Amino acid sequence: MSLENNPLLVNEGLPRYDQVAAEHIVVGVRQVLAEAEKSIAVLEENITPTWDGLLKPLEELDVPFEYAWGPVGHLMSVRNADDLREAHEEVLGEVVAFGLRHEQSRPIYKGLVAMRDGVEWEKLDGAQRRCVELKIRAAEHAGVGLTGEAQDRFNAIEAELSQIGTDYSNHVLDSTKAFELIVEGKAYTEGWPNSLRKVAAQSYAQANEGSESTPEDGPWRITLDFPSYQPFMQHHRGREQREQVYKAYVQVASTGEFDNSDLVARILKLRKEQAGLLGFADYAQWSLDSKMAPDALAVERMTEELQAVSQAHMHKDFEALQTLAGEHGQQELLARWDVSFWSERLREQKFDYTDDQLRPYFPLSKVLDGLFGLAARLFGVEIQRADDEDAHKWHEDVQFFKVSRDGQRIASFYLDPYSRPAEKRGGAWMNDCLSRRWLDGSLHLPVVHLVCNGTPPVGDTPSLMSFREVETLFHEFGHGLQGMLTTVDYAEVAGLGGVEWDAVEIASQFMENWCYHKPTLIGMTAHVETGEPLPDDLFDKIVAARTFMAGSMMMRQLSFGRMDMLLHSLHDPDGAETAFDLERRVSAEMSVLPPLLEDRFLCSFPHIFAGGYAAGYYSYKWSEVLSADAFGAFEEAGLDDEQAVQSAGRKLRDTILSQGGGKHPMDLYREFRGREPSTEALLRHNGLL
Repeated sequence: MSLENNPLLVNEGLPRYDQVAAEHIVVGVRQVLAEAEKSIAVLEENITPTWDGLLKPLEELDVPFEYAWGPVGHLMSVRNADDLREAHEEVLGEVVAFGLRHEQSRPIYKGLVAMRDGVEWEKLDGAQRRCVELKIRAAEHAGVGLTGEAQDRFNAIEAELSQIGTDYSNHVLDSTKAFELIVEGKAYTEGWPNSLRKVAAQSYAQANEGSESTPEDGPWRITLDFPSYQPFMQHHRGREQREQVYKAYVQVASTGEFDNSDLVARILKLRKEQAGLLGFADYAQWSLDSKMAPDALAVERMTEELQAVSQAHMHKDFEALQTLAGEHGQQELLARWDVSFWSERLREQKFDYTDDQLRPYFPLSKVLDGLFGLAARLFGVEIQRADDEDAHKWHEDVQFFKVSRDGQRIASFYLDPYSRPAEKRGGAWMNDCLSRRWLDGSLHLPVVHLVCNGTPPVGDTPSLMSFREVETLFHEFGHGLQGMLTTVDYAEVAGLGGVEWDAVEIASQFMENWCYHKPTLIGMTAHVETGEPLPDDLFDKIVAARTFMAGSMMMRQLSFGRMDMLLHSLHDPDGAETAFDLERRVSAEMSVLPPLLEDRFLCSFPHIFAGGYAAGYYSYKWSEVLSADAFGAFEEAGLDDEQAVQSAGRKLRDTILSQGGGKHPMDLYREFRGREPSTEALLRHNGLL
């Protein structure tokens, strides 16, 4: 494959996602690496410890990777295929090695330190100083201070961890894809919502080419993909099949060729060793060195504060479920595969509505209109569909939008809204496509990806969203706003760049609160058949249900955070207690139900084993405390006072959203709120006070 017409080597406009084939990857990425090696060698020979002499060349060095390696990683998540994996794997080690070579460059590190400690420092603005400080810290965390055997070992660990992380993710995707439960016979689908029948029938038809399936008569195919798994667990009356599907879910990637068990142990062992090489007591200490939380004690204090209030509520939740199950003839004690089913029955009983009643009011297009209208009100931005532009979309379902402020374009984003279990990993996420930066005298505007796994359209019926899917869209859009509303001109700290990991969820979780604000929610609903907005009584029930099982859900998240922190601090990977033993121990302490012996949840927990949340899963709650408190500012101003809401929105935009990584998040939070955050708003929103 020649370098001519290689889409990964085009460094202008939008990445050519639609043109990238597996055959482009190895030759294209190696070309970028070769050019980068030449550039960095020249830079090291001519270090000038000034912004223009050092930081600008480093910024320019990053651009070819943004256009070449960035799209490869993105396609691995949204258009995964065997040939793509093979090409990615072939060059992954080389990319990791170059990243380390870059961050471990002594001349560059010395130049950065000289800037920080010399007269040049006075010439830099706040965001520029933060760039320098973060680069120094990143170099130190990457082992710039190591020499000889210690550095060789550090680099070998980094390469192995990168490969293992990719293997772990692929195993989760493959194992999830490998499971199916075929349901035949109408009697077995009694109680199913129509949306589940449609999704399951469509899934069967897609998986069995040439076979027919209808929502009314089946057959129906259940998978471990969330839009299939969750409603099945909530509505399927057959307890034995619920048990089968639940156990498959908690054993994803834990058996056979896709088994991640050994990878989990290996990852924990390598992380501990790597942290030790840098002089940290354990991986958690290393991780927290670059977080907003000052230390593990502060994280534990937050966990204990929230647990102290939530635990009693969790026990009450469980007693209510056990009572309801008994009233309906279930003589057995509740098992883990019963919880979703009876929770849904209790929710229907208490609030008298079902997901299927809500879905027709939430066509995706209408929800987007409401979401964009809210962004206009709060932040003064206009969002328009821009599919007429050459967006180079990777799938026909992807949508492209441009974002403007005061008539000037400031950003763009892709939205990939629907589940595609055969090629797209589960969950929902936002990541950067292109960063905001100045290059060759012109300003390059930010572009982000917003990726969800929502319910796809079925036949002529558009995508009808569950309320949880609406919340998820708002959440990812909040991340996107921080990426797009940035006014920082240096990619290192623009948008979410440089934002401490435990602060990245503030904007996303803040946006979720608007799903419970009546004018906002009602305004983005229109019944797919009648066009009628959501009735007041259904809105009231949604708000009442917001705190349903809140204690249990709070405890679940806190248990994940504590488990993660223990795995990366006190846990000895070579000791008698395995990671799975520790998981069961934490589960026994923080859950009502006894741990399930077969549970291998850690084998499919990519947040901490293949993502950025290692010794950082607590970040969700840490950020949620801040985001709830931030929404409290709007409540205090008066949610029905349009002028006050706009004023608070502009203040949030001009602090946390626009300055992003350019300042420490606590400084920005104080700037916005006028004080330190409090847990009161979060507990109040969850009905736990």
